Amino acid sequence: MSDLDRSGRATAKVRAEFARRMATQAGATGGGRLAAAFATVPREVFLGPPPWLLADHFYGESQTSDSVEVYRDVLIPLDRDKGINNGSPSLHALGLHALDPQPGETVLHAGAGTGYYSAILAELVGLEGRVIAVEYDGRLAAMARERLADRVNVEVVYGNSAEWPKEPVDIVYVNFACDRPAEPWVDQLNDGGRLLFPLGVPGHEGRRSGTSFSEIAGYLLVRRRKTAFEAGFITGVSFIWGEGLASAGADEHARLAEAFHFGGWRSIRSMRWKKPARSDSREWYGVEDWGLSYELPVG
Repeated sequence: MSDLDRSGRATAKVRAEFARRMATQAGATGGGRLAAAFATVPREVFLGPPPWLLADHFYGESQTSDSVEVYRDVLIPLDRDKGINNGSPSLHALGLHALDPQPGETVLHAGAGTGYYSAILAELVGLEGRVIAVEYDGRLAAMARERLADRVNVEVVYGNSAEWPKEPVDIVYVNFACDRPAEPWVDQLNDGGRLLFPLGVPGHEGRRSGTSFSEIAGYLLVRRRKTAFEAGFITGVSFIWGEGLASAGADEHARLAEAFHFGGWRSIRSMRWKKPARSDSREWYGVEDWGLSYELPVG
């Protein structure tokens, strides 16, 4: 057996263990389809050429050219100046487990980066399903298109994710923070469809690029039930702020930040969408055309 074969087998073995660990941490008992998807997709393919910088929360930064080393729950920068990274595998595993993509479903992946989690989504929905991967950064979109070229169930779009999807979908998975959902994310959801996005307010800027990050945010999961919407936060998060998005403005940011600081965000049960609030409603946060309520969905 050649050294190359040994290295490939070692990487595959480590990737399988990494996949099992990420799925288990996300709550996928026994790993199942989620672990199989993580085990199938090689993370190193979506990182650019080595050496890679590993940003570990506990041990700081280190560099490596060994593909085995990327199978840790660490951030790996894709554009350090902008603060764009490959994402926390455990966080994405949690999000994908909550969304529970099924074979045959259509997914919008908003903020796809270089396409690593798009590829995992493609594994989960299968060849009978479809993934629309939209990325605002032209360089990252080009990398995603190249690395996903062999996946016939993935379409890569260079554009503004707030303008997608253009057709009904079963899942919208958003990988950047924003202060409200874009209209197509909600309006194009099929009955039973799921939307997961980081809701929050913008905070500090990146060291060199001026890129904003969320000051405070939560991963909000929305499920459509005909004309009503179940909603709930699954965890607190920190994400890069979405480029090209219309901002809700300073007043609404202040109100949303106050709601987070007040607490109670883990008790959200429904989302009001494109309708005024009832005078007797118990809302955690709300503006004229949408809001989040402690009450069960009505519709």
